Amino acid sequence: MKHDIDPGRALYARLNRKNYIIIAALIAVCIVSCVLDVLTAAASPMYRLSVAEVLNCLIHPSQAAAGTYVIVINMRLPIAMMAVVIGFALGASGAVMQTILHNPLASPYTLGVGTAAGFGASLAIILGLGSIATSAMSFVFAMLICFMIYFMGRNNINSGALVLSGIACLFLFQALQALLQYGASEDQNQSIVFWSFGSLQRTDWYKLLITAVVTFFCTPIIFADSWKYTALTMGDERAVSLGVNVSRLKVKSFFLISLMAAVSVCFTGSIGFIGLAGPHIARMISGEDQRFYIPISALCGSALLSLASVISKILRPGAVFPIGIVTSIIGVPFFFSLVFRQNSRGGAR
Repeated sequence: MKHDIDPGRALYARLNRKNYIIIAALIAVCIVSCVLDVLTAAASPMYRLSVAEVLNCLIHPSQAAAGTYVIVINMRLPIAMMAVVIGFALGASGAVMQTILHNPLASPYTLGVGTAAGFGASLAIILGLGSIATSAMSFVFAMLICFMIYFMGRNNINSGALVLSGIACLFLFQALQALLQYGASEDQNQSIVFWSFGSLQRTDWYKLLITAVVTFFCTPIIFADSWKYTALTMGDERAVSLGVNVSRLKVKSFFLISLMAAVSVCFTGSIGFIGLAGPHIARMISGEDQRFYIPISALCGSALLSLASVISKILRPGAVFPIGIVTSIIGVPFFFSLVFRQNSRGGAR
């Protein structure tokens, strides 16, 4: 006798297939945009390469001319890959932060991670400590603000108050950075402004390796806890009743996302809205099942930042727009749409 298929299981299987297709499509978009990023250049005509030269160098690097190899492999490829890796880290960080804080407005940027890193970098520039110390100081201050937010949360402050506290920290570090700039020399101010804009152009293989190792060490740990994050979406009390150690999960999560966000901004400067826009898109196309929501958020972040890198090169021939400006222009519409959606839901109640 042939048994009827349970409609619930059929729907569940169909949703899973849909999400796997979305993941595959996003991976394809990331690959295509990364290759397009390598092909795109904003250099002067004497340094421009044809599509055939670039593709030949990527496929057969040993056969490429020395100058072509340097431009493609040592300059363009690390930048293109860094966009994918940092977008992945910021997208995943934003998704986890929104889940554990129960607030869709939370992200590393809106909670002040970028501005804290900017203050640390500005302090290092003012003190003349060099590029390595600048990255180290920005990393330290980015981690500092993440743990400040976490310890405020330990005192049972609600998620809305945490987000407001993060925004207050954002303005505080902006003011402190402005104070440093007020007393800085013209050359120091130029360096601070360039760093605060956010740029992938400082990328090299060493920085890419560090960022990739940290990102791909942290994300499997996060993905392994996806069912716990799904339980957390139903509320802390419900998650506890399902056997989730909420306090331990939040401590581990804050450490991992703080590490990824801090490493991302310390090498490239402040890159805003990827951690907000990526999870927002993922939530619209995949729902709240964290098994898919977190990886899709990460892939959306990769695709957005990679495409923004391409756009930054073609906006003005012969120049590269700071990537932080481009991502903010992309991210602001998502931010407003999220705010208006939240407001309409509140009004409906």
